[in-house]
Amino acid sequence: MKTALICGISGQDGAYLAQLLLSKGYTVCGTSRDAQMSTFRNLVRLGIRDRVKTCSMALNDFRSVLQVISKIQPDEIYNLAGQTSVGLSFELPVETMESITLGTLNLLEAIRFIGAPIKLYNAGSSECFGDTGTIAASETTPFRPRSPYAVAKAAAFWQVANYREAYDLFACSGILFNHESPLRPKRFVTQKIVSTACAIASGKFEKLYLGNIEIQRDWGWSPEYVEAMYRMLQQDQPDDFVIATGQTSSLQAFVAEVFAYLGLDWQDHVEIDKSLYRPTDIAVSCGDASKAKQRLGWQARYTMKDIAHMMVDAV
Repeated sequence: MKTALICGISGQDGAYLAQLLLSKGYTVCGTSRDAQMSTFRNLVRLGIRDRVKTCSMALNDFRSVLQVISKIQPDEIYNLAGQTSVGLSFELPVETMESITLGTLNLLEAIRFIGAPIKLYNAGSSECFGDTGTIAASETTPFRPRSPYAVAKAAAFWQVANYREAYDLFACSGILFNHESPLRPKRFVTQKIVSTACAIASGKFEKLYLGNIEIQRDWGWSPEYVEAMYRMLQQDQPDDFVIATGQTSSLQAFVAEVFAYLGLDWQDHVEIDKSLYRPTDIAVSCGDASKAKQRLGWQARYTMKDIAHMMVDAV
Protein backbone atom coordinates (compact mmCIF):
# COMPACT_ATOMS: atom_id res chain seq x y z
CA MET A 1 0.00 0.00 0.00
CA LYS A 2 1.40 3.35 -1.06
CA THR A 3 1.05 6.61 0.85
CA ALA A 4 0.37 9.86 -0.96
CA LEU A 5 0.69 13.36 0.44
CA ILE A 6 -1.50 15.92 -1.32
CA CYS A 7 -0.57 19.54 -0.70
CA GLY A 8 -3.64 21.60 -1.50
CA ILE A 9 -6.16 18.83 -0.90
CA SER A 10 -8.90 21.38 -0.14
CA GLY A 11 -9.09 22.48 -3.77
CA GLN A 12 -10.87 21.04 -6.77
CA ASP A 13 -7.99 18.90 -8.05
CA GLY A 14 -6.87 17.86 -4.58
CA ALA A 15 -10.27 16.43 -3.73
CA TYR A 16 -10.68 14.53 -6.99
CA LEU A 17 -7.11 13.24 -6.76
CA ALA A 18 -7.74 12.02 -3.21
CA GLN A 19 -10.84 10.18 -4.44
CA LEU A 20 -8.86 8.57 -7.27
CA LEU A 21 -5.95 7.48 -5.07
CA LEU A 22 -8.27 6.03 -2.43
CA SER A 23 -9.92 3.94 -5.16
CA LYS A 24 -6.46 2.56 -5.98
CA GLY A 25 -5.79 1.53 -2.39
CA TYR A 26 -3.56 4.41 -1.32
CA THR A 27 -3.32 5.84 2.16
CA VAL A 28 -4.05 9.50 1.48
CA CYS A 29 -2.85 12.38 3.62
CA GLY A 30 -3.70 15.98 2.83
CA THR A 31 -2.35 19.26 4.08
CA SER A 32 -3.86 22.63 4.83
CA ARG A 33 -2.33 25.68 6.46
CA ASP A 34 -4.62 25.06 9.46
CA ALA A 35 -6.15 21.60 9.23
CA GLN A 36 -8.10 22.03 12.48
CA MET A 37 -9.95 25.06 11.14
CA SER A 38 -10.47 23.91 7.55
CA THR A 39 -13.85 22.39 6.66
CA PHE A 40 -12.44 20.37 3.72
CA ARG A 41 -15.87 20.80 2.16
CA ASN A 42 -14.84 19.30 -1.19
CA LEU A 43 -13.80 16.09 0.54
CA VAL A 44 -17.11 16.12 2.40
CA ARG A 45 -18.98 16.68 -0.87
CA LEU A 46 -17.26 13.66 -2.43
CA GLY A 47 -18.01 11.57 0.66
CA ILE A 48 -14.37 10.79 1.46
CA ARG A 49 -13.57 13.16 4.34
CA ASP A 50 -13.38 10.36 6.93
CA ARG A 51 -11.00 8.34 4.74
CA VAL A 52 -8.38 11.08 4.38
CA LYS A 53 -5.83 11.96 7.04
CA THR A 54 -5.18 15.67 7.33
CA CYS A 55 -2.42 17.73 8.90
CA SER A 56 -1.33 21.35 9.08
CA MET A 57 1.58 22.48 6.94
CA ALA A 58 2.85 25.88 5.81
CA LEU A 59 4.53 25.37 2.44
CA ASN A 60 6.48 28.61 2.75
CA ASP A 61 8.08 27.33 5.99
CA PHE A 62 10.82 24.80 5.28
CA ARG A 63 10.79 23.43 8.82
CA SER A 64 7.05 22.76 8.60
CA VAL A 65 7.44 20.99 5.25
CA LEU A 66 10.33 18.88 6.51
CA GLN A 67 8.47 17.85 9.66
CA VAL A 68 5.35 16.74 7.80
CA ILE A 69 7.20 14.76 5.12
CA SER A 70 9.36 13.08 7.79
CA LYS A 71 6.24 12.15 9.77
CA ILE A 72 4.06 10.94 6.88
CA GLN A 73 6.88 9.27 4.91
CA PRO A 74 4.98 9.41 1.63
CA ASP A 75 5.82 7.46 -1.51
CA GLU A 76 4.33 10.24 -3.64
CA ILE A 77 3.80 13.96 -3.11
CA TYR A 78 1.37 15.97 -5.21
CA ASN A 79 1.98 19.72 -5.04
CA LEU A 80 -1.38 21.34 -5.85
CA ALA A 81 -1.08 24.14 -3.31
CA GLY A 82 -0.47 27.86 -3.67
CA GLN A 83 -2.52 30.79 -4.91
CA THR A 84 -4.64 29.46 -7.79
CA SER A 85 -6.34 32.49 -9.36
CA VAL A 86 -4.81 34.30 -12.34
CA GLY A 87 -7.00 37.35 -11.77
CA LEU A 88 -6.20 37.55 -8.07
CA SER A 89 -2.47 37.33 -8.79
CA PHE A 90 -2.54 40.87 -10.19
CA GLU A 91 -3.77 42.07 -6.79
CA LEU A 92 -1.54 39.74 -4.73
CA PRO A 93 1.67 39.30 -6.75
CA VAL A 94 3.98 38.77 -3.75
CA GLU A 95 1.67 36.23 -2.08
CA THR A 96 1.29 34.47 -5.43
CA MET A 97 5.04 34.28 -6.04
CA GLU A 98 5.87 33.11 -2.53
CA SER A 99 3.11 30.51 -2.22
CA ILE A 100 3.95 28.92 -5.56
CA THR A 101 7.71 29.23 -6.03
CA LEU A 102 8.89 29.07 -2.42
CA GLY A 103 6.44 26.29 -1.64
CA THR A 104 7.69 24.22 -4.57
CA LEU A 105 11.32 24.88 -3.66
CA ASN A 106 10.73 23.80 -0.05
CA LEU A 107 9.21 20.51 -1.18
CA LEU A 108 12.10 19.81 -3.54
CA GLU A 109 14.71 20.70 -0.94
CA ALA A 110 12.99 18.63 1.75
CA ILE A 111 12.91 15.57 -0.51
CA ARG A 112 16.59 16.07 -1.32
CA PHE A 113 17.43 16.55 2.35
CA ILE A 114 15.56 13.44 3.51
CA GLY A 115 17.09 11.32 0.76
CA ALA A 116 14.12 8.96 0.42
CA PRO A 117 12.88 7.84 -3.03
CA ILE A 118 9.84 10.12 -2.95
CA LYS A 119 8.17 10.96 -6.26
CA LEU A 120 6.97 14.56 -6.70
CA TYR A 121 4.24 15.84 -8.97
CA ASN A 122 4.14 19.60 -9.44
CA ALA A 123 1.08 21.40 -10.78
CA GLY A 124 2.27 23.50 -13.70
CA SER A 125 0.01 25.71 -15.78
CA SER A 126 -0.76 26.48 -19.41
CA GLU A 127 -0.67 30.15 -18.38
CA CYS A 128 3.12 29.86 -18.63
CA PHE A 129 2.88 29.71 -22.42
CA GLY A 130 1.18 33.07 -22.72
CA ASP A 131 -0.49 33.80 -26.05
CA THR A 132 0.42 31.19 -28.68
CA GLY A 133 -2.27 32.28 -31.14
CA THR A 134 -3.78 29.39 -33.07
CA ILE A 135 -0.75 27.15 -32.44
CA ALA A 136 -1.38 24.40 -29.87
CA ALA A 137 1.29 24.50 -27.16
CA SER A 138 3.38 21.41 -26.49
CA GLU A 139 6.18 20.59 -24.04
CA THR A 140 8.70 22.32 -26.34
CA THR A 141 6.76 25.60 -26.69
CA PRO A 142 8.63 28.52 -25.04
CA PHE A 143 7.15 30.17 -21.95
CA ARG A 144 5.96 33.78 -22.26
CA PRO A 145 3.99 34.36 -19.04
CA ARG A 146 1.56 37.29 -18.97
CA SER A 147 0.47 37.39 -15.31
CA PRO A 148 2.12 37.19 -11.87
CA TYR A 149 0.53 33.75 -11.51
CA ALA A 150 2.08 32.56 -14.77
CA VAL A 151 5.49 33.99 -13.84
CA ALA A 152 5.38 32.10 -10.53
CA LYS A 153 4.29 28.85 -12.20
CA ALA A 154 7.05 29.18 -14.79
CA ALA A 155 9.66 29.66 -12.04
CA ALA A 156 8.34 26.59 -10.18
CA PHE A 157 8.46 24.54 -13.38
CA TRP A 158 12.14 25.31 -13.88
CA GLN A 159 12.89 24.62 -10.22
CA VAL A 160 11.46 21.13 -10.67
CA ALA A 161 13.44 20.59 -13.89
CA ASN A 162 16.63 21.79 -12.18
CA TYR A 163 16.28 19.48 -9.16
CA ARG A 164 15.45 16.55 -11.46
CA GLU A 165 18.63 17.09 -13.45
CA ALA A 166 20.96 18.23 -10.66
CA TYR A 167 19.95 15.80 -7.90
CA ASP A 168 18.33 12.94 -9.85
CA LEU A 169 14.98 13.40 -8.10
CA PHE A 170 11.82 11.86 -9.51
CA ALA A 171 10.11 15.22 -9.99
CA CYS A 172 7.83 16.22 -12.83
CA SER A 173 5.36 18.93 -13.79
CA GLY A 174 1.99 18.56 -15.42
CA ILE A 175 1.34 21.60 -17.62
CA LEU A 176 -2.41 21.58 -17.31
CA PHE A 177 -4.73 23.67 -19.42
CA ASN A 178 -8.01 24.97 -17.96
CA HIS A 179 -10.02 22.25 -16.29
CA GLU A 180 -13.32 22.65 -14.52
CA SER A 181 -15.84 20.83 -12.32
CA PRO A 182 -18.68 21.47 -9.85
CA LEU A 183 -16.02 21.82 -7.12
CA ARG A 184 -14.77 25.09 -8.59
CA PRO A 185 -15.39 28.08 -6.26
CA LYS A 186 -17.52 30.92 -7.63
CA ARG A 187 -14.55 33.26 -8.07
CA PHE A 188 -13.62 31.17 -11.12
CA VAL A 189 -15.48 32.43 -14.16
CA THR A 190 -16.97 29.09 -15.25
CA GLN A 191 -18.61 28.49 -11.87
CA LYS A 192 -19.69 32.13 -11.71
CA ILE A 193 -21.44 31.68 -15.05
CA VAL A 194 -23.09 28.40 -14.07
CA SER A 195 -24.29 29.52 -10.64
CA THR A 196 -25.66 32.85 -11.91
CA ALA A 197 -27.37 31.26 -14.91
CA CYS A 198 -29.03 28.67 -12.65
CA ALA A 199 -30.21 31.43 -10.32
CA ILE A 200 -31.72 33.29 -13.28
CA ALA A 201 -33.40 30.09 -14.52
CA SER A 202 -34.97 29.60 -11.07
CA GLY A 203 -36.67 32.99 -11.32
CA LYS A 204 -34.21 35.37 -9.69
CA PHE A 205 -33.86 38.68 -11.46
CA GLU A 206 -30.12 38.86 -11.79
CA LYS A 207 -27.60 39.95 -14.38
CA LEU A 208 -24.38 38.14 -15.15
CA TYR A 209 -21.48 40.59 -15.33
CA LEU A 210 -18.44 39.41 -17.25
CA GLY A 211 -15.22 40.85 -18.59
CA ASN A 212 -13.71 39.85 -21.93
CA ILE A 213 -15.87 37.05 -23.35
CA GLU A 214 -13.86 36.86 -26.58
CA ILE A 215 -11.00 34.95 -24.93
CA GLN A 216 -10.62 31.34 -26.04
CA ARG A 217 -9.59 28.50 -23.77
CA ASP A 218 -8.93 24.77 -23.91
CA TRP A 219 -11.39 23.53 -21.27
CA GLY A 220 -11.16 20.05 -19.76
CA TRP A 221 -12.76 18.03 -16.95
CA SER A 222 -10.89 17.98 -13.63
CA PRO A 223 -11.58 14.32 -12.67
CA GLU A 224 -9.91 13.29 -15.94
CA TYR A 225 -6.92 15.56 -15.41
CA VAL A 226 -6.05 14.15 -11.97
CA GLU A 227 -5.81 10.72 -13.63
CA ALA A 228 -2.99 12.16 -15.75
CA MET A 229 -1.22 13.40 -12.60
CA TYR A 230 -1.34 9.90 -11.14
CA ARG A 231 -0.05 8.32 -14.34
CA MET A 232 2.94 10.67 -14.46
CA LEU A 233 4.21 9.31 -11.15
CA GLN A 234 3.81 5.69 -12.29
CA GLN A 235 6.39 6.07 -15.07
CA ASP A 236 9.89 4.62 -14.89
CA GLN A 237 11.45 8.01 -15.61
CA PRO A 238 10.18 11.47 -14.60
CA ASP A 239 9.12 13.85 -17.35
CA ASP A 240 6.87 16.84 -17.95
CA PHE A 241 3.58 16.59 -19.84
CA VAL A 242 1.02 18.95 -21.35
CA ILE A 243 -2.51 17.92 -20.36
CA ALA A 244 -5.26 19.36 -22.56
CA THR A 245 -8.21 18.49 -24.79
CA GLY A 246 -6.76 20.06 -27.94
CA GLN A 247 -10.06 21.89 -28.53
CA THR A 248 -10.54 25.60 -28.00
CA SER A 249 -13.78 27.46 -27.26
CA SER A 250 -14.51 31.10 -26.53
CA LEU A 251 -15.87 32.19 -23.18
CA GLN A 252 -18.90 33.47 -25.07
CA ALA A 253 -19.51 29.96 -26.41
CA PHE A 254 -19.33 28.55 -22.87
CA VAL A 255 -21.82 31.18 -21.67
CA ALA A 256 -24.16 30.45 -24.58
CA GLU A 257 -23.99 26.69 -23.93
CA VAL A 258 -24.83 27.06 -20.24
CA PHE A 259 -27.79 29.37 -20.85
CA ALA A 260 -29.08 27.31 -23.79
CA TYR A 261 -28.97 24.15 -21.65
CA LEU A 262 -31.24 26.00 -19.19
CA GLY A 263 -33.55 27.13 -21.98
CA LEU A 264 -32.38 30.75 -21.91
CA ASP A 265 -30.86 33.22 -24.36
CA TRP A 266 -27.62 34.44 -22.81
CA GLN A 267 -27.83 37.82 -24.55
CA ASP A 268 -30.89 38.69 -22.43
CA HIS A 269 -28.99 38.26 -19.18
CA VAL A 270 -25.31 39.11 -19.69
CA GLU A 271 -23.64 42.50 -19.44
CA ILE A 272 -20.00 43.29 -20.15
CA ASP A 273 -18.16 45.08 -17.34
CA LYS A 274 -14.87 46.61 -18.49
CA SER A 275 -13.66 46.77 -14.88
CA LEU A 276 -13.44 42.96 -14.94
CA TYR A 277 -10.85 42.98 -17.72
CA ARG A 278 -7.36 41.90 -16.63
CA PRO A 279 -4.33 44.17 -17.14
CA THR A 280 -2.95 41.56 -19.54
CA ASP A 281 -4.70 38.44 -20.75
CA ILE A 282 -4.28 35.54 -23.14
CA ALA A 283 -6.46 35.78 -26.24
CA VAL A 284 -6.25 32.13 -27.31
CA SER A 285 -5.04 29.10 -25.33
CA CYS A 286 -4.84 25.60 -26.78
CA GLY A 287 -2.80 22.54 -25.83
CA ASP A 288 -1.23 19.62 -27.66
CA ALA A 289 -1.37 16.56 -25.38
CA SER A 290 -0.09 14.06 -27.95
CA LYS A 291 2.92 13.19 -25.76
CA ALA A 292 0.59 12.31 -22.86
CA LYS A 293 -1.46 10.12 -25.20
CA GLN A 294 1.62 8.32 -26.46
CA ARG A 295 3.53 7.93 -23.20
CA LEU A 296 0.80 7.90 -20.53
CA GLY A 297 -2.06 6.44 -22.52
CA TRP A 298 -4.09 9.47 -21.47
CA GLN A 299 -6.59 11.33 -23.61
CA ALA A 300 -9.39 13.73 -22.70
CA ARG A 301 -12.89 12.40 -23.33
CA TYR A 302 -15.07 15.35 -22.36
CA THR A 303 -15.58 18.51 -24.42
CA MET A 304 -16.53 22.02 -23.35
CA LYS A 305 -20.19 21.26 -24.08
CA ASP A 306 -20.10 18.18 -21.84
CA ILE A 307 -18.45 20.16 -19.05
CA ALA A 308 -21.00 23.00 -19.23
CA HIS A 309 -23.86 20.50 -18.95
CA MET A 310 -22.30 18.50 -16.10
CA MET A 311 -21.62 21.64 -14.08
CA VAL A 312 -25.23 22.81 -14.50
CA ASP A 313 -26.56 19.36 -13.56
CA ALA A 314 -24.52 19.45 -10.34
CA VAL A 315 -26.05 22.71 -9.07
